[in-house]
Amino acid sequence: MATPSPQECSKFTAAVPSLATISENDLSNHLLEPSLCKKLRSISHSQSIVVIEQPDNDYKCLQVSEWAGVELTWGRALLIFLGVWLLVIFLAVWPLYKAGHTQEPDAATAQRLARAFHDLELLKRQNAELRSLFTGINIGDPSLRQEQKDALYQDLQDKLRRAEDLLERSQDINKQSTVEVGEGPSERYERLRRRISDNVQELWYFVSVEMNKVHKQVLDISPDLATKLTRILEEGVEHKRSLLVDLQSLAEVDGFAAWREQEANELSDLVQRRLEYLQNPADCSQARKLTCNLNKGCGYGCQLHHVVYCLMVAYGTQRTLILKSKGWRYHKTGWEEVFFPLSNTCTDPNGDSHSHWPGKTDTQVVDLPIIDSLSPRPPYLPLAVPADLAPRLTRLHGDPIVWWVGQLLKYLLRPQEATSNMLRDAGEKLQFKKPIVGVHVRRTDKVGTEAAFHQLEEYMLAVDEYFDQLEMKSGPVDQRRIFLASDDPKVLAEAKTKYTNYEVIGDPVIAKSAAVHTRYSDVSLNGIIIDIHFLSMSDYLVCTFSSQVCRVAYELMQTMYPDAADLFRSLDDIYYYGGQSAHNRVAVLPHESQDARDMNLEVGDLVGVAGNHWDGFSKGKNLRTNRIGLYPSFKVVEKVEAVEFPTYPEVPLKNPAS
Repeated sequence: MATPSPQECSKFTAAVPSLATISENDLSNHLLEPSLCKKLRSISHSQSIVVIEQPDNDYKCLQVSEWAGVELTWGRALLIFLGVWLLVIFLAVWPLYKAGHTQEPDAATAQRLARAFHDLELLKRQNAELRSLFTGINIGDPSLRQEQKDALYQDLQDKLRRAEDLLERSQDINKQSTVEVGEGPSERYERLRRRISDNVQELWYFVSVEMNKVHKQVLDISPDLATKLTRILEEGVEHKRSLLVDLQSLAEVDGFAAWREQEANELSDLVQRRLEYLQNPADCSQARKLTCNLNKGCGYGCQLHHVVYCLMVAYGTQRTLILKSKGWRYHKTGWEEVFFPLSNTCTDPNGDSHSHWPGKTDTQVVDLPIIDSLSPRPPYLPLAVPADLAPRLTRLHGDPIVWWVGQLLKYLLRPQEATSNMLRDAGEKLQFKKPIVGVHVRRTDKVGTEAAFHQLEEYMLAVDEYFDQLEMKSGPVDQRRIFLASDDPKVLAEAKTKYTNYEVIGDPVIAKSAAVHTRYSDVSLNGIIIDIHFLSMSDYLVCTFSSQVCRVAYELMQTMYPDAADLFRSLDDIYYYGGQSAHNRVAVLPHESQDARDMNLEVGDLVGVAGNHWDGFSKGKNLRTNRIGLYPSFKVVEKVEAVEFPTYPEVPLKNPAS
């Protein structure tokens, strides 16, 4: 055997970085004649093995580890080939990543995706074969004859050859892709995906309401026609469910699920770190402060939204929020015994200068009134979201303002140990488990004044529909289950009597304590904290958005998922924030009025939203024509109110600890 030249050895060591520490002379004594090698089949840098073919088939592989005086074992070979396999899988999946980051998905991208998925399935099957082949085998086993070893080596070479074919195919796919790699899906794709889902639901609202109207009209006149209409409705709702299931599945298989999780976590972490920075100044005696009195004259949900508003303004004005909570109607000793203080370093409301809102830039302490009497109104009020976060939020989330409010609640409602223990014990007592729908039925102070009365059957129709769609997607559930929260204990008894096919979870003691005459007590406070917590932990929420408790639960739900904007059914209002600035939508399709109730729309018109009638139509005011009327809900899109907030450059965008 001829000894390779130093130049050939240098080329070989360059190809195998793990051999770089071996001298050329040592290497030359153990290398085969380069001209005898037909093809270098595979190199594993970590294990130093080179698989080759020779014309005469006398050699199956060259054991580089032999040069270091170490015998090659099947265990080491397993690591080698698994390492190669991981590399091949990575290169095969890489086109998925590239295709997934196109700004405009097209047919060619879809074709490459399908091809890559097929290759990945082949790789998974061959990987399973490799695992079974290596299990329990060691080349040092004296019971293995040389011909057995040679046969196994040949089998491995065949598998690597097939893997190399797949590798070449994946490289071809890469060559076909001309798009640049971006970060996650395009904003247009995410917004369009959510819009289709919304429009399917709005279409069903319209069709079902109109068909039911006709059904009632013909029921006595033509029973046969009424029966046919019933069948059409039954088939139609299945079509609707199928479309929504397909859209849910699209979000699971489009390759962006991991990005959505990561983006949601990173955005949440960024906001939480900014709030931590704002609320813990280095020198409290010199810090600019904003004071907020917790005891607004309203219920718990309303008071929470009051504190959120205070924190919004504090964030917008770069002032540390000082919450005055002593003598709180729900807990006399204050907020800090139930939840963590808003600051670890700065709770003193005093300062060198003091004034009522708005004060001056250099006023150290400014007192903030309730939102109802705030004047002048700063730009930071809902429905405003920070402009530096808005592009990321509009791509990630279906309703950025709800996400933003949820993040502020997340910071505010960090439970003290006793509160955490109470929630844990309540979960065990209630046996809270999924799948589950959270149902909130408001029956006392708001009914007849701010909200209409809704029968339990209305809530349960929405619950039934959720589970029917879930079962279409995932198959029968073991047990349909609801968590029922109410300020009327009779509702729990009614649900358990009427809906025996459901497991109804709820605490009548909590419901009783939520009555108006017992509301402001520790027992009532614990009860409402439990109710909101488990409503927000549910898979889906059915309630009336006229209730602040319901809206708080919905806002907190956004902190549990990357995007939970559509995981609700409100029987009355759309989402709103008390004291909010204008809620506007933009017309994307024209509309010509059909009767006196409708209003015309031109593309680009700004529409002030009054509400959704849940029948395919919404009510609003065309700000171009000043006309108030109805319009098809699908012809407008939400206008995100991006407002310039401070960007807190002292807080890095990426968490250094992650």
